[in-house]
Order: sequence, then structure tokens, then C-alpha cells
Amino acid sequence: QVQLVESGGGLVQPGGSLRLSCAPSGSRLDDHAVGWFRQAPGKEREGISCITNDGGSTIIRNSVKGRFTISRDNAKNTVYLQMNSLKSEDGGVYYCAAGPHCGLAQGLYNYWGQGTQVTVSS
Repeated sequence: QVQLVESGGGLVQPGGSLRLSCAPSGSRLDDHAVGWFRQAPGKEREGISCITNDGGSTIIRNSVKGRFTISRDNAKNTVYLQMNSLKSEDGGVYYCAAGPHCGLAQGLYNYWGQGTQVTVSS
């Protein structure tokens, strides 16, 4: 069982930056691929980015390409999502998830965090 905890969300102005973190509670994350997902109000949850267990490969959603970067530090047992040039449409609840494979489909992941709210507004 892997319990994931997201942090780093908050209120930011358009054009600003946030860095989200995903860390497990009481377990290791380096055996798992990790994905970041976003659910905006009234919309379905969508995959944003993922990274393989060794950090060697990543996938990024086209709408955030060039602005968001996923990374991981297995020594710190943490996966990050750096979000730059934020837009209002980037707002929502961001979830991290862990599973055996990297991909943007929710069904690939076995474990999910509770989410962290990101609000982009002036």
C-alpha cells in the first residue's frame, strides 16, 4: 500500500509559478511510475504528466508542454511538478498517482493522493 501526499498548491496570479510535490507516507516511491492529474471544476480528471520509476522517461500533455516539467528525486523519495507561466485554465485540484507504468490514463495507477488545490487568478 502506498499513501501519497501532495503539497505545494495555492493561489497564484496568471503568469506565475508553483511547484507541486508528491511524496509517499511510510513507503518508497522509486519502484513506481508517478503521474500528475488535474481536475478542473465541472470537468473530468485529466492526465498532465508522468515519469518512469527511474526518471528516464516522461510524458507531458500538449496543453502544458513548455510550461510544466515533471521530475523526481528518488533520494528524497519525491516527485515534483514545476508549473510556470500559469494560466487560469490550469486551475483545479492536482493529484499524484503511482503505478507500474507511465502514461496519462488514470487506469494505469493503483495509488492516489488526496489532491492539492491550484487556483490561478488575479
